Amino acid sequence: MSGKVHLKIAIAEHPNTSAIRDGSIPIEGVDAEFVTVKPQIGAFRRMVRDLEFDVCELAPTTYIIARAYGAPFVALPIFVVRRFHHAGLLVRPDAGIQTPKDLEGKKVGVRAYSVTTGVWTRQVLIDEFGLDSDKVTWVVDDEEHVTQLQLPPNVVHAPAGRSLADMMASGELAAGFGANAGIGRTGAPTGGWKEVEADYPDLLPNAAQLEAEYYARTGVYPMHGTIVVKDSVLAEHPWVAKSIYTAFDRAKKEWLARLDAGQSTDKGDKKYQALRKIVGHDPLPYGIEENRKTIEALEQTAFKQGLTPRRMAMHELFVDPRA
Repeated sequence: MSGKVHLKIAIAEHPNTSAIRDGSIPIEGVDAEFVTVKPQIGAFRRMVRDLEFDVCELAPTTYIIARAYGAPFVALPIFVVRRFHHAGLLVRPDAGIQTPKDLEGKKVGVRAYSVTTGVWTRQVLIDEFGLDSDKVTWVVDDEEHVTQLQLPPNVVHAPAGRSLADMMASGELAAGFGANAGIGRTGAPTGGWKEVEADYPDLLPNAAQLEAEYYARTGVYPMHGTIVVKDSVLAEHPWVAKSIYTAFDRAKKEWLARLDAGQSTDKGDKKYQALRKIVGHDPLPYGIEENRKTIEALEQTAFKQGLTPRRMAMHELFVDPRA
């Protein structure tokens, strides 16, 4: 591999990234060593705490917090996972919660306060429904990835040995985030991780309609899976940013062609086919300008929710690989 830069890369398996992971779409000039971490959430922690990878897929809120506290890696405007967040906050039917404001005074479970799903959902509930998030007790049962993060006083830890799933089942929580963000799993991403059933109704039963209206009005399309690169790599090899972007963009375009041809039919592909009805042909837009409203919305709400110690400008958060 003479002449190529060796990079240790941790990205999850997605239909739009598989061609990069299997080498059929190379990253020009890069000898890529791909590392698989399951769940990918475990890689988030290893990156922000130990800088274990040269390139890593991170949750965007985790990234923004880490960057605010001086992490020596920077994001490229590549977002390999997207979804809206009007759905996914589950409530106990006997908790007396009819509207988002009814969460005030209640205990709500989220794996960690900085979980991006929780941050995006709180943004919706605060900005769209007037929720006073400070009046909710947010119960967490895992660590925050970024150890420097100072949690607000209304964030409390579950008792030792208890999971959010258990607490929701027993009625100690009035509501909780589904799936990996809360009551749909037990254990930490670095050990003991187990998915469990969470069969409760959504806080917003008409979420799909609300999401379409929200996007049409705001242009905000929540992102997840954000690609970051060590500052030291880009300082020595600035061209790597463009090489990575080009490879991810090519892989995505080939995936979009398969969607167009009806050749991709797994659960994830069906999700993005549905999202196309809201956001248009490309449900995974890359680039700074294409995502400016969304990036600014997340940066702003992270600060408002007490997750970052200061506001951050676009140039601090993202490198433009097309510049």
